[in-house]
Amino acid sequence: MITIDGKQVFTDLAELVDPAHTALLLVDMQHDFIEPDGLFGRMGIDLSMYEQSRPRLAALLADARESGALVIHIQNTALPNRMSDSPAQIRFNLKMHEGPRQDGPPLRYTVPGSAGHEFVEEFSPLPGELVVRKYRSSAFWGTNLEMLLRSNGIQTVVVGGCTTEGCVESTARDAMFNDHYVVVASDGVGSDDRAQHDASMLLMRHRFDLATANEIGTVWQAAASRQTKGH
Repeated sequence: MITIDGKQVFTDLAELVDPAHTALLLVDMQHDFIEPDGLFGRMGIDLSMYEQSRPRLAALLADARESGALVIHIQNTALPNRMSDSPAQIRFNLKMHEGPRQDGPPLRYTVPGSAGHEFVEEFSPLPGELVVRKYRSSAFWGTNLEMLLRSNGIQTVVVGGCTTEGCVESTARDAMFNDHYVVVASDGVGSDDRAQHDASMLLMRHRFDLATANEIGTVWQAAASRQTKGH
């Protein structure tokens, strides 16, 4: 920790991700995005990065639960009949998925009540864990996420999930703009476009703290061990 103009600033990873003031944000770990039988998988979109990131993020989730860090599941949601999509959002959808849709209509995914909207098995919320539905890329926009973080004394958010350059980066930026420390789980994020993933990681590396799931998990495991000994 350092002091700048009378303000104490966390500097090392143990301070940043102390589970007493840290939340793990799991972004959009849903069937439509990362399972072979989800919409993206059925369209032939490359899901190989998720095969690598999923087990690392699942291990980090287990460490968060053990340490008592707040766990928040972010659930991308699109209302039926595009009721949650403005014309500008529809245009955004058309541009974002220009390749896979091949001149077809804007993609429709993560509609409540569909299998694609559900979380994949290893990221299913436990009873009492928070779920925040979002209708835009950022988990902060039009949701109660900031209220939940503030109500629980959260100073740091650890962000993992998909996609790196989309909902992960958007959420990380808004977390910072809401005055939270941001730590990106560098090997717990993924994309269906490796070039965009790499570009986003380059950008985020110069704005946020990056650490592997194992590095963060080690801090949380040590905290859980101290708690056990304290009891």
